[in-house]
Amino acid sequence: MTPLLDPTLWQDGPTLTGGTAPVVEPATGRTLATLDLAAPADVAEAAVRAHAAQRDWARATHPQRAAVLRRAGDLFAAHADELREWLVRESGSIPGKADFELHVAAQECYEAAALASRPTGQVLPSEAPRLSFTRRVPAGVVGVIAPFNAPLILSIRSVAPALALGNAVLLKPDRRTAVCGGLALAAVLTAAGLPAGLLQVLPGGARTGAAVVADPRVRVVSFTGSTAAGRAVGELAGRHLKRAHLELGGNSALVVLADADVEAAVAQASWGSFFHQGQVCMTTGRHLVHASLHDEYVERLAARAEALTVGDPYREPVHLGPLLDQAQLERVHGLVEASIGQGAKLVAGGTHRDLFYRPTVLAGVADDTPAYAQEVFGPVAPVRSFVTEDEAVELASAGLYGLSLGIVTRDAAHGMELAERIPTGIAHINDQTVNDEAVAPFGGVGSSGTGARFGGEANLDAFTELRWTTARTSPPGHPF
Repeated sequence: MTPLLDPTLWQDGPTLTGGTAPVVEPATGRTLATLDLAAPADVAEAAVRAHAAQRDWARATHPQRAAVLRRAGDLFAAHADELREWLVRESGSIPGKADFELHVAAQECYEAAALASRPTGQVLPSEAPRLSFTRRVPAGVVGVIAPFNAPLILSIRSVAPALALGNAVLLKPDRRTAVCGGLALAAVLTAAGLPAGLLQVLPGGARTGAAVVADPRVRVVSFTGSTAAGRAVGELAGRHLKRAHLELGGNSALVVLADADVEAAVAQASWGSFFHQGQVCMTTGRHLVHASLHDEYVERLAARAEALTVGDPYREPVHLGPLLDQAQLERVHGLVEASIGQGAKLVAGGTHRDLFYRPTVLAGVADDTPAYAQEVFGPVAPVRSFVTEDEAVELASAGLYGLSLGIVTRDAAHGMELAERIPTGIAHINDQTVNDEAVAPFGGVGSSGTGARFGGEANLDAFTELRWTTARTSPPGHPF
């Protein structure tokens, strides 16, 4: 099978003028390829091309658009081996996590294909003798800014529905994962028959992202990343009077009630905190455990953490791969060290070799413990006890974030009642906080973002404009 991602072909298409950067394998520090970067000045030219291509694409029939997305979904499966290797080597994913991304990417394409033929409006009553109705029309050019941690999913979940609904896309992936989060998508969609110009990939830094947001041809911005960066994107988009859909950080709580099966809870907790080295916005960042179970829970979670293997996911079977880069490592380790310095008890982990950070369990944390109060974005599990459910609700609701929530209990109905008292965009009963499906709405409240802006019906709102249209059989006279 001909490879989709041939580095010798990356120069095809418009020239990018932002210099070059190495594609680095975090597990080894090796350079896998060399990447052209987009300068802010390249964005305007890309937006002009995308805008021109979008006009014909918007006039394409819905079966034509849907067929491209269906073929793209099939290609993610057909080229899984090649794409998995890039995800493992470029982003530090273990193979299972890479396979999860590939599965979700295919599903996002299939769900997007179904969007192309969704009902596009409704007939309205009118006081006048006329037909009155609404239509959903493409927004035009959509700017997508995606992060490094799940680069394929967090790009395709905006790119696919935006294209299916008749838009063009400027995609700015994180330059550290620009292959998995950008060039891979372009290669798949090109092979699937997407017309030229509709998807412009612009790897670069913050200034390039700002240029995408500010360009007058971009009417909608879909941003996934940190809360700090999201605030800047939202502010800039507001200044230019365009919509910004923001999916931001989190510090999600897993609440373990007194009736929970401790071993089952710990199995969920381990996955929630240590999946992809904790580099997930939904990561379980706060473990709130009933006092009667706390000591056993900490002991079992620490034992599970110690049993997990950490290493190069491309060359050996491991549970955790490397953190993405030195900056990530320094942030994670700095928060752990600061927490211990403020009185937290290190029960497991807290050490690293190069970028390989051991899964870490902290006990004795308080409101101001850094690794408990902040989003760590690393494999760190702070555990805290509570006595009453009112206290658990107060603890889980505290802080700025409101992304995901997990509740573990033998009484699922009671868990659902408790979840109603804790403001988050996502809630899972008898499951941990890290879940994703292409059919489900996704987003948080508070500092976690602007609500559910991805998945299902939310995509229709995100990537179209609602136009009111009327038609009369003949023009009326002047009413007064």
